[in-house]
Amino acid sequence: MCVCQTMEVGKYGKNATRSGDRGVLLEPFIHQVGGHSSMMRYDDHTVCKPLITREQRFYESLPPEMKEFTPEYKGVVSVCFEGDSDGYINLVAYPYVENEALEQDDMPERDQPRRKHSRRSLHRSSSGTEHKEEKPGLASDSTESIQESKSPRVDLHIHSDVPFQMLDGNSGLSSEKISYNPWSLRCHKQQLSRMRSESKDRKLYKFLLLENVVHHFKLPCVLDLKMGTRQHGDDASEEKAARQMKKCEQSTSATLGVRVCGMQVYQLDTGHYLCRNKYYGRGLSIEGFRNALYQYLHNGIELRKDLFEPVLAKLRSLKAVLERQASYRFYSSSLLIIYDGKDSRAGTFVERRPEMRLKRVDGSVPESLQDGGSTEPSSSAQPKVDVRMIDFAHSTFKGFRDDPTVHDGPDMGYVFGLESLINIMEQMREENQ
Repeated sequence: MCVCQTMEVGKYGKNATRSGDRGVLLEPFIHQVGGHSSMMRYDDHTVCKPLITREQRFYESLPPEMKEFTPEYKGVVSVCFEGDSDGYINLVAYPYVENEALEQDDMPERDQPRRKHSRRSLHRSSSGTEHKEEKPGLASDSTESIQESKSPRVDLHIHSDVPFQMLDGNSGLSSEKISYNPWSLRCHKQQLSRMRSESKDRKLYKFLLLENVVHHFKLPCVLDLKMGTRQHGDDASEEKAARQMKKCEQSTSATLGVRVCGMQVYQLDTGHYLCRNKYYGRGLSIEGFRNALYQYLHNGIELRKDLFEPVLAKLRSLKAVLERQASYRFYSSSLLIIYDGKDSRAGTFVERRPEMRLKRVDGSVPESLQDGGSTEPSSSAQPKVDVRMIDFAHSTFKGFRDDPTVHDGPDMGYVFGLESLINIMEQMREENQ
């Protein structure tokens, strides 16, 4: 049982655990489409993730003009896992008290030695056998993982009213609609496994509290883009730098300065999310990247042409801001593009097959059509979109934490990626006018 239960909590208790109104029960953040650390839902407006000191300090040092394009930093909480006699695990957040939580290593999790993931990471198994290390395409990352997640307590915390469907062939989910984002579940399982394996040495963990950037959206469509032509930080080992450079060379990171790291897009025709993961993104050609972007902007019935201008405006504004940030480097950071899958220009969509009646998202027939009115959508205000930079575990700038390497000028690899993205969207807009 966690040693931090004697701490005072105050406002805590909305998601109280069985240990009393002292902590916030964390749940998997079901709209996580990329990354490797598990993003956890703290409350409707806040998520949290394992703290990396460099990233925390970077959020605290952000230039004011960049804050429009990054999640709001809300502080730090102490997190521990609480298990019961059946082996179920809950992650619980408590107010952070200095020196209470062990300092996280400066070394990001992806640099830490990989561990074998046991079935016990979610619940105890009578067989006691371990799975092999998880890799894309293996059954242990798909079919068996889903079976493990069927336990009522786990399913309760990750259920969504909108089903998800993974499009990738290596996911094992291509023909099944499920009630959770498969990438979110993957990250959550791995996080629990890591924490449980360290439980004898570490009781408390520090997590960053960050703004939930999709909380304004009813059906958030999220595109996670790995930005820049270089992904490794200045402190990377030669081995890691070589791995990251190879990934860039073999993907659109080298040719475009950007690659797909994950996405979910709501489909109006079927009522579920379609998802892609980072392994899909790594294998795309330039044309494949264009097609992926087109798919992200397509709702299953039509291309969301109304998104071009607001997204392009955000991207151009971000590009101008970053061009003024001399010495900044955002190695391995991502860019999120977000819009609402429930928005439409008129609340109606033209059905491509004439034998079917036009319906709203909720299934009702618009009044304008009940008496033979026009089926063309009318113009309306521009839809709400958002563009945010995330993941700063490898970022640096002049004077930051006494980093020995100082870079000149803006991060042109990141700027190149933004330029490529802007150019492709502009071409797509012209082709689909």
